[in-house]
Amino acid sequence: MNTRPLYFDYAATTPVDERVIQVMIECLGFNGNFGNPASSSHAFGQQARQTVENARRQVAELVGAQAQQIVWTSGATESNNLALKGVAQARGVSGGHIITSQIEHKAILDTARQLQDAGVAVTYLVPDAEGLITPQAVSEAMRDDTFLVSLMLVNNELGTVNDIPAIGEVVRGRGALFHVDAAQGAGKVAIDLAQWPVDLMSFSAHKLYGPKGIGALYVGPRAQQRLQAQIHGGGHEGGLRSGTLATHQIAAMGSAFALAAEAFDDEKKIIVALRERLLEQLLSLPGVRLNGSITQRIPHTLSLTFSEGEFNPAALSHSIAFSATSACNSASNTPSHVLLALGHDAHLAGRTIRLSLGRFTTAEDIDKAVDLIKTACASAPAFWATGL
Repeated sequence: MNTRPLYFDYAATTPVDERVIQVMIECLGFNGNFGNPASSSHAFGQQARQTVENARRQVAELVGAQAQQIVWTSGATESNNLALKGVAQARGVSGGHIITSQIEHKAILDTARQLQDAGVAVTYLVPDAEGLITPQAVSEAMRDDTFLVSLMLVNNELGTVNDIPAIGEVVRGRGALFHVDAAQGAGKVAIDLAQWPVDLMSFSAHKLYGPKGIGALYVGPRAQQRLQAQIHGGGHEGGLRSGTLATHQIAAMGSAFALAAEAFDDEKKIIVALRERLLEQLLSLPGVRLNGSITQRIPHTLSLTFSEGEFNPAALSHSIAFSATSACNSASNTPSHVLLALGHDAHLAGRTIRLSLGRFTTAEDIDKAVDLIKTACASAPAFWATGL
């Protein structure tokens, strides 16, 4: 009998697709494709390099980039660090101005604060009532010394989608570079870096049915000469990220991105139908509201506040895998900085859960989760969630 909880935390991480696992296995063991991609003098290294470059092409194709513009990293956190610190250090850290927002991932916020301590001025934009950062807000915050704007494509707690092309036009018009954290957006939003005015974009494999520990940074033409490496020792990845390439992880990320491209339309239709099934039942409960824009969002991620009556998330913790905040806030055991920025107090933030759907969610899962949540709404005593 399967006693595992229902999984509704795809925004935190996704299970590796079985097809991706097979690709990884083929790069392991003596009979596999185990060579060092930098060993160009023999067939083992050449085969590994071919695999790496094929994966680079697969990632680029999903997002409308050129293969040579994709730099491998250990994940979106490293990509974000490379983008922000790399641009700041290339120009000289002290002085200048960057723009980000109050609702970014901690990988951006903590990096921005580090740069702030080093002498860079930072503006943290406040989201509007729908959880969005508007082009107008960015325009009003721009200064003559603004050299970088960093905003996420999809908010990891709310699922809201910023108008990145419009914001990019504002940024480019002022001569600054534009970095976008797309960890939650790749495979869920149609991205076209051949057309979008974006200079740097971060990706992560484990948000898209690939393994943890591998990601990438898109480096566009305007950023290529304005980015300084953060990891040194061998000059790999065009000198931007040294370290022996993990062929098995890179091949897996390429496979995951290729599968996402293939399934993009069909998968989105399925997730939309599941989201509607979930919301139709939950929004009928007293005091339940959806946080963030109703229309400008991905269907996969839902932030729901239970503002009336007694709501006991603890009653759900053994039956549903969900988040009371983002994983980064759960680690620090603090209320969601995203919800606080939207105007929630700590009490309402504690009565909010994030449910995120994915490739393996079923209609049966939805109905079971609704029944369990209804039971939790009727249970006592009320509980302050602190990052389940």
